[in-house]
Amino acid sequence: MATSDSPARRSAHSCAMCGGKPAFRQAGSVPWRPLGELTAQDVRDGLEGKAVSRIELVRQGAARLPAHAPYTLITGILAREPLLTGSVASLVNGAVEAFVKAAAIELPGRQRINAVSPTVFVESLDAYGDTFAGFDAVPVARAAHAYVTSVEGHRTGEVFRVE
Repeated sequence: MATSDSPARRSAHSCAMCGGKPAFRQAGSVPWRPLGELTAQDVRDGLEGKAVSRIELVRQGAARLPAHAPYTLITGILAREPLLTGSVASLVNGAVEAFVKAAAIELPGRQRINAVSPTVFVESLDAYGDTFAGFDAVPVARAAHAYVTSVEGHRTGEVFRVE
């Protein structure tokens, strides 16, 4: 069980925090449509809501957060295992993962950035199990451990896969 001040609890609330505390970001939605039905606006909206918003968190935080601040962004298995109608979700997850690697070499001071990239959660199988048929589900607690590794550890530019 996560305590009220644990990295897992903070990430569950999907918030960005300042003053030396970790920065977490999970936001936005993406369209789930066949490629032939997607519009340019669908792609822009998906990128804006899930990729650009995360990039902005880091870009703006880089000048405001302490020299040792860690950023942990969430992506997902769709960056490497695409699904039908999920091309925008795959695009966004891949973009965030590429950004994490690139930003790691440019962040000021000792700021660090990583991503946690889980598969579908056991706790969300009722809602998403059909979409992720054939994927091995993991408990949220395993993703929480990856967050702790990202925040408490010293690595940067990593994508912690939780599969």
